[in-house]
Amino acid sequence: MNIKVCGITTFKQLQQLDGLEVDMAGIVLVPDSPWFAGNSLDGKEVCKADFDLKKVGILFNPSLSEALDWIDMYKLDVVQLNGVEDPSLCEDLSTEVEVIKSFQVGDAAAELEKQLANYDAVCDYYLFTGHTQTTAGVYGNAFDWSLLQALRIEKPFFLSGDIKEQQAGMIRKFSHPDFFGPDLTQSFETAPGEKDFKTILQFRQQVR
Repeated sequence: MNIKVCGITTFKQLQQLDGLEVDMAGIVLVPDSPWFAGNSLDGKEVCKADFDLKKVGILFNPSLSEALDWIDMYKLDVVQLNGVEDPSLCEDLSTEVEVIKSFQVGDAAAELEKQLANYDAVCDYYLFTGHTQTTAGVYGNAFDWSLLQALRIEKPFFLSGDIKEQQAGMIRKFSHPDFFGPDLTQSFETAPGEKDFKTILQFRQQVR
């Protein structure tokens, strides 16, 4: 099972996650987010490093040029789009990096399936979360995972929405042919950007 940890703000955190064999590390590049890493994470240092994990830039309604600038600054492997980005932007970015498109899951899950059809050809992964409380789209609330069970998703997807350590057993039992792994956010830190690596390690051991 793949594990993605979001909200990385320092180079040391990237090193620690790489040591824990986490698969993806999310770097929030939304300036008005409390997890914004643009002022604390040195791009030159990141670009020189050799990590096994994939570096994911978390963006919200960026222009193509803004997204490309962030890709270059941190040598990103993946971008995650958390806004209402058009499929054409996903397609343009997919020539440079892998693309995760994030969707907020409401009660009308059938409508979500229609949305996904527009992105199937231009994204590599999806991420599903509950409704967010901020205009920056970081991070979403919990939602009913069973809403995804009957959907044809067609892409590997992450479950997000403030997953907690005590839900490791539920994650392990979650069954969908396209489920790729959990996305760990604010419940795995002591303050915005301050990761609780002991809890992350315990969770990883429980789900693998």
